[in-house]
Amino acid sequence: MMSELYGIYGASGFGREVLPVLREQLSQQGIPEDRLVFVDDSPPAPIVNGQRVITYTEYLAESASSRHITLAIANSEIRALLAAKCVIDGVQFIHVRANNSVIMDDVIVGEGAVLTPFVTLTSNIRIGCQFHANIYSYVAHDCVIGDFVTFAPAVKCNGNVVIENHVYIGTGAIIRHGRSGKPLRIGKGAVIAAGAVVTKNVPEGVTVFGNPATILSKESLRRSKL
Repeated sequence: MMSELYGIYGASGFGREVLPVLREQLSQQGIPEDRLVFVDDSPPAPIVNGQRVITYTEYLAESASSRHITLAIANSEIRALLAAKCVIDGVQFIHVRANNSVIMDDVIVGEGAVLTPFVTLTSNIRIGCQFHANIYSYVAHDCVIGDFVTFAPAVKCNGNVVIENHVYIGTGAIIRHGRSGKPLRIGKGAVIAAGAVVTKNVPEGVTVFGNPATILSKESLRRSKL
């Protein structure tokens, strides 16, 4: 009898962090551990952390009543391409959520999200698809987050913030709160460097760093190397 097949796309660092969370989640649903695999187009080894590693083509060829996957890929552009491919192939997305993550009140999260241990989403929050929230990150009240946004560990996103699609926020960054009716806004494709403290709007497509965060330029990059 065919049964559901679950996959973690990406057997590198973040995928291995997602594995124990999803393994426990599936165990609580009574799904056998052998129905969980890593999917990687360049398999690093046949077995990683006790789970089989197969290519995406092999994943589609395996006998299964349905296929479900989480995209453990940090690069949001690649994540978007893989998501589109999965949709075409009829693969469903898993919402991965650690048992000790906290979701409070009036929070809507799109498909394919990964909420790792100690993540907190407070209240009146809207989050798009394929969101990654790494350990100890939080999103405070009245925030709107787009699609394919990535939070590295310990990101602090305070209230009344709008984060557009494909934004990457580095480890330990702090996003200062905006105001009701005038949120602090981070533009599409922006990169917030690790440890940055964002106190004002960030334009689309730029990289900011420092405290307070400023746009990375050739001159600031030169000075950082001195």
